[in-house]
Amino acid sequence: MTARPFRLPCALVGLVLAAGMTGCAGTAAPDAGGSSSSTAGTSGPASAGGTAADPAGQRIEVQVSGGQISGDTGRVPVTAGEHVTLVITSDAADQVHVHGYDLETELSPGQPAELTFDATIPGVFEVELHEAGTVLLSLQVE
Repeated sequence: MTARPFRLPCALVGLVLAAGMTGCAGTAAPDAGGSSSSTAGTSGPASAGGTAADPAGQRIEVQVSGGQISGDTGRVPVTAGEHVTLVITSDAADQVHVHGYDLETELSPGQPAELTFDATIPGVFEVELHEAGTVLLSLQVE
């Protein structure tokens, strides 16, 4: 018997696994990549663990007003091991999700929300507004 009959099932398994790893769908911002997160507190720092390379780390600020995104958008480079603080201010209630790190926090209109974590997972991870489905930026951890 040849290996041919097994090619299709193997290919289907590969597609199913790849589809399961795609995460939340949304409207991509220019130069956006993939991302992920974990649960963090509203308007306060949340830690995903690990030791920061620099206690001050990298501060990334994004503003959302009338559906328009400004600030540190696009693909934002981060050094692996660096302590990251994301500060998001929006004019609408929503939830911010950092893909890959499995971080989330609620947004209240006009109130800056912070997510803090150590960038210990290399890759490109989207930071998105869950309800709006809008990608704010992509973290490129190297």
